[in-house]
Amino acid sequence: MSASPASSSPASAPGRHLPALLIIVAGCVIAMVTFGPRSVFGLFLVPMSREFGWGRDVFGLAVAIQNLLWGLGSPFAGAIADRFGTVRVLWAGALIYGAGLVLMAYSSTPGALQLTAGVLVGFGLSAASFNLVLAAFGKLLPDRLKSLGFGAATAAGSFGQFLFPPLTTGLIQAVGWQETLIVFGISLLLVMPFSLALATRGAARPAGPAAVHQQSVGAALSEAFRHPSYVMLVLGFFTCGFQLAFVTVHMPAFLVDRGMSLSVGAVTLALIGLFNMAGSIGAGYLTGRVSRKWLLAWIYAGRGVAIAAFIMLPVTPLSCYLFGAVLGLLWLSTVPPTSSLVMLMFGTRYMAMLYGFAFFSHQVGGFIGVYLGGEIYEAVGSYDLVWWLAVALSFASAAINLPIREEPVKRPVVVSV
Repeated sequence: MSASPASSSPASAPGRHLPALLIIVAGCVIAMVTFGPRSVFGLFLVPMSREFGWGRDVFGLAVAIQNLLWGLGSPFAGAIADRFGTVRVLWAGALIYGAGLVLMAYSSTPGALQLTAGVLVGFGLSAASFNLVLAAFGKLLPDRLKSLGFGAATAAGSFGQFLFPPLTTGLIQAVGWQETLIVFGISLLLVMPFSLALATRGAARPAGPAAVHQQSVGAALSEAFRHPSYVMLVLGFFTCGFQLAFVTVHMPAFLVDRGMSLSVGAVTLALIGLFNMAGSIGAGYLTGRVSRKWLLAWIYAGRGVAIAAFIMLPVTPLSCYLFGAVLGLLWLSTVPPTSSLVMLMFGTRYMAMLYGFAFFSHQVGGFIGVYLGGEIYEAVGSYDLVWWLAVALSFASAAINLPIREEPVKRPVVVSV
């Protein structure tokens, strides 16, 4: 069959013809550029709240909206990418995300902050983040490199988290928080050229038990949400979002309350990003070699132990840095086994959409974590209750992942001719 005109455009050029290393590098750059600015929102909480006289609940609500809409938009962005290719979605997402950051610099009212940092950045992230990179890797990379690619993309996002905190504090001190947001918004344009290597429209669809017949979107969703293992995986991912969003946004302010400088919070976030590079690559390596559900259970349980130890011990710069290093090893290491389980269960045909629904659960957790952090702090003047809730959720998610069955869904085999 001859190619349609659309298939010759940059947005639909078959990325599978490119070397695997180039695909991985391009995806990693996108993950770094998109995750970096998002990971430092907590460093804008104090200067913006002071300048406009806001309580922390105002900034917390805006970022909570961002987390929710990031998750809500992800399945739809994934479905569009599955149908029309990854590039167009990444381009649109980068432009919306960048516009949200630039306009956030001029948001002097709570409503404006909710629209820019919340709605625009949230929807922009849903179409321009490592979720789509992971799905593209699943379709474009050879089987032997998929898990490692998932880990590399996650680690690249972590490198953004390592790079951007000191960059952010330096820029805020040098030029101001408004100009820093504008610089970050413009940097999102880098996504556009690198996304060309991730073109997935027309990418080969794998054969095998998980991809033996064509499905409609509705049938794929029905199959997934009737599958108990997928539902448990989705529910467990809620905790990851709760913890990540709460720590990212409220950790710097929490440390200021405990007598630490804002730079201690920045270094702690940077250490989380630095050590998460090792944690993510390690999780990607282990994903193809050990039980994925047990790997997830140990990661969640480890987070619970680390958080409990941190909040029970005296807060010092050393304890903050040690906590950042340990939490970093466990930070996004849930992503490779989670995305790999989605691919194992259902194949790659609708991976972007189905992982998007798992990520929606993650972001609902993020919404609640950020929102509760702000509301509870304003009500009682402390984050302690939220920290302990994060500990309890860790062990709940460790338990809920254990009954997952690590096998493809059973489908009737349809032989095409």
